[in-house]
Amino acid sequence: MVSRALLPVTIQTAPGAEHRAPSTEHRAPSTEHRAPSTMPAVSKGDGMRGLAVFISDIRNCKSKEAEVKRINKELANIRSKFKGDKALDGYSKKKYVCKLLFIFLLGHDIDFGHMEAVNLLSSNKYTEKQIGYLFISVLVNSNSDLIRLINNGIKNDLSSRNPTFMNLALHCIANVGSREMAETFAAEVPGVLVAGDTMDSVKQSAALCLLRLYRTSPDLVPMGEWAARVVHLLNDQHLGVVTAAASLITSLAQKSPEEFRTSVSLAVARLSRIVTSASIDLQDYTYYFVAAPWLSVKLLRLLQCYPPPEDAALRSRLTECLETILNKAQEPPKSKKVQHSNAKNAVLFEAISLIIHHDSEPTLLVRACNQLGQFLLHRETNLRYLALESMCTLASSEFSHETVKTHIETVINALKTERDVSVRQRAVDLLYAMCDRSNAKQIVAEMLSYLETADYSIREEIVLKVAILAEKYAVDYTWYVDTILNLIRIAGDYVSEEVWYRVIQIVINRDDVQGYAAKTVFEALQAPACHENLVKVGGYILGEFGNLIAGDSRSSPLVQFNLLHSKFHLCSVPTRALLLSAYIKFINLFPEVKTTIQGVLRSDSQLRNADVELQQRAVEYLRLSCIASTDILATVLEEMPPFPERESSILAKLKKKKGPGNLPGIDDVRRNVNGSAEHGQNAEEAKKAPAQPFTDGLSLNSSSSPGANLLVDVFSDNSAPPTAEVSEENFHRFVCKNNGVIFENQLLQLGLKSEYRQNLGRIYIFYGNKTSTQFLSFSSAVNSPDLLKTQLIVHAKAVDPVIEGGAQVQQILNIECVSDFTEAPVLNIQFRYGGALQNIAVKLPVMLNKFFQPTEMASEDFFQRWKQLGAPQQEVQKIFKAKHPMDTEVTKAKILGFGVALLDRVDPNPANFVGAGVIHTKNVQVGCLLRLEPNTQAQMYRLTLRTSRDSVSQRLCDLLSEQF
Repeated sequence: MVSRALLPVTIQTAPGAEHRAPSTEHRAPSTEHRAPSTMPAVSKGDGMRGLAVFISDIRNCKSKEAEVKRINKELANIRSKFKGDKALDGYSKKKYVCKLLFIFLLGHDIDFGHMEAVNLLSSNKYTEKQIGYLFISVLVNSNSDLIRLINNGIKNDLSSRNPTFMNLALHCIANVGSREMAETFAAEVPGVLVAGDTMDSVKQSAALCLLRLYRTSPDLVPMGEWAARVVHLLNDQHLGVVTAAASLITSLAQKSPEEFRTSVSLAVARLSRIVTSASIDLQDYTYYFVAAPWLSVKLLRLLQCYPPPEDAALRSRLTECLETILNKAQEPPKSKKVQHSNAKNAVLFEAISLIIHHDSEPTLLVRACNQLGQFLLHRETNLRYLALESMCTLASSEFSHETVKTHIETVINALKTERDVSVRQRAVDLLYAMCDRSNAKQIVAEMLSYLETADYSIREEIVLKVAILAEKYAVDYTWYVDTILNLIRIAGDYVSEEVWYRVIQIVINRDDVQGYAAKTVFEALQAPACHENLVKVGGYILGEFGNLIAGDSRSSPLVQFNLLHSKFHLCSVPTRALLLSAYIKFINLFPEVKTTIQGVLRSDSQLRNADVELQQRAVEYLRLSCIASTDILATVLEEMPPFPERESSILAKLKKKKGPGNLPGIDDVRRNVNGSAEHGQNAEEAKKAPAQPFTDGLSLNSSSSPGANLLVDVFSDNSAPPTAEVSEENFHRFVCKNNGVIFENQLLQLGLKSEYRQNLGRIYIFYGNKTSTQFLSFSSAVNSPDLLKTQLIVHAKAVDPVIEGGAQVQQILNIECVSDFTEAPVLNIQFRYGGALQNIAVKLPVMLNKFFQPTEMASEDFFQRWKQLGAPQQEVQKIFKAKHPMDTEVTKAKILGFGVALLDRVDPNPANFVGAGVIHTKNVQVGCLLRLEPNTQAQMYRLTLRTSRDSVSQRLCDLLSEQF
């Protein structure tokens, strides 16, 4: 039986719909992979006139009430037909099941008709069987009692060898795609796929069905002898089979590359035949004069799972293919229609991705870079965006870095003239990636110029990049100081602490820049309006090195102090605290201003300041200046010693903001995918030199700390997924609430909305992409320990494999509580961001108390039941310290949120809280009574729970006691 409240409201697409455009950014239309065309012709007699009339009636309703009335009338009619003594023929069942499906799609609950739909599976008529499968795919829950009958019907169709029926069965398996389906058919579908007598259309469906099962439950798809045989489908004569197989093999190869390594030679051979063929040779699979673009893209993606082929002949053949693709890009277009250019460019960009991935053919890399350079001037915005994005990766290759640099003027022009902010952001990324010592000053100057008018959303990122480049490639320290101060002046609000901390570290560590830095910040502070970050830098540097410019009457000690103190009242508390420290430093540097500064420290605004930190500093600094001798004062307030060298926190902050694996390399030692060092005239030195932090560009004299080499990890772009630790940070916050954000990092926000009824629940998971870049190969799976699988059944609907930048997608989890449990399922999320595979594991807040039904009880009933549950094993009591303020209204809200009914005037002590409810599971119902006794004087609680099962009492007590 299917729960009314928990029926899904969306239809999964057929397996064939999985193959849309090669890339959404390429904008290629999706007509290549339709469902196999095995549908029999439908005769005129199969038209359902009654259904058409009903739909017409609904559309003609003038109000919502009229629509509901018409639907209720039809539901009553269908129910009477199904319950009538007269057996319905197949046509009538089909018609009425279609009506139920239409009513459901209008948003109304359907609680009958499921058996009739299952009966349609046994029909020998295509149209009747099709409607049965459609109804099952949409309305039948995987936990339904009918699932066994459905599985039997699917098995019968798979074994029938009728291609039409086999396709319908495979589509149903893929559309449902549940773990239960995978358990039942994961071992059977591969047999259909590799069987010698299977028709081509069925092979297509079987390959895509297996791909769906593998994506939803990879652990249930066994790697048997079929794995070796499925590779040979790349040689199949039917290109539809090859395309479906390419998608399947690519997913399998990402997890088990060695088992599918033989696919490389077959993929190269097939790709070679496609790119060298005339469009008329592949007429059925030619799209606007482009031969099999979808298949070409999939083969190129498959090859990106492996390094360059070791076999010289195979490598040469692949190189020829890539050269042919690049050559075709230079040919005049064969059609003016956008579909032609989209398909052609989709193949080209995928070929360039493969060239970049291999990073071993200098000629191809340079040609790819030149081709992308032409796209930088294209009128199509998408092409300019993709060209900039690809060139960011090319800039890190030893072979193509110099070629990328030749396009610097074009990129700078794009930064100034582009209307689309996302294209401008990619231009900034490319400038950052192509920067080296030869062009650092030009690039930094252009970034600073653009920063004044840049979009607010990317200003912080530009600030971090300018700070990194200025530090990395500075050979003139005056230029570095000027750059950072300009940065603060232009975009002070976006200059993080890491940036101004870093400039102070460098100034302190370099004697030859200290005087210039003091002079420069003194001049900058004379502006009428200074950003607070500039005041921080000025206060720190003048406090340390103001004596270096005190000889000039224009910057005498008193002038310096008055200049700093004129900013004091405009600053926040932390900045004022820093300025007070600068003042006491002035007393040590300039005894002549001691009286003036003591007067400031002695003022009521300091000694009686409302902020305890400022008050304490003023008192302590005043006493120190009064009682300490000159020698002691000089010892206490001596110059800061040089900072030990360490990895820059600015780069780590940028990597965190951009996301792992999405940071273009800037080091002189650039690395290709095979790990070799690079580029240009510095290649040999790079091979000899040990890895150094990028701050060596400033030649800081301090000895390198053991942590310095950690910077290598910041630069690395390891695509292997990190081990995902299960996030439990917000788990207990959901004990008494059902909605909120359960997980968030710099890439992804995970929101939940839950609803429960008796032993059934539904969780809506909202995945929010916080970046401007697509998440690719996005998948999620709910994993549970073996014991929990028998206690809690979780069925997850499929989630979209691509999440656009800034977009949000929804996934639905249907839950059934079979028996009481203590563990919680874990949601494992995997996706590719910027080429790196991300793994995230979040503990789902599915607790036993979610299946509470509140129960209202009178005082006599409560205490009677309380006494009945008096056995020692039925009671759990816990006395604990209050973790939060003991607020009565908050406590009431938490108990209600826990799921029980709050019973008023039951306990003799009105300060106590009493609740009652029933835990609903499929196997048993467990009554629960609770009593919470607060002691406000001792700030303690005593929680007592009594239930008919001791394990339930203990679990509920543990959950609830954590909330107070």
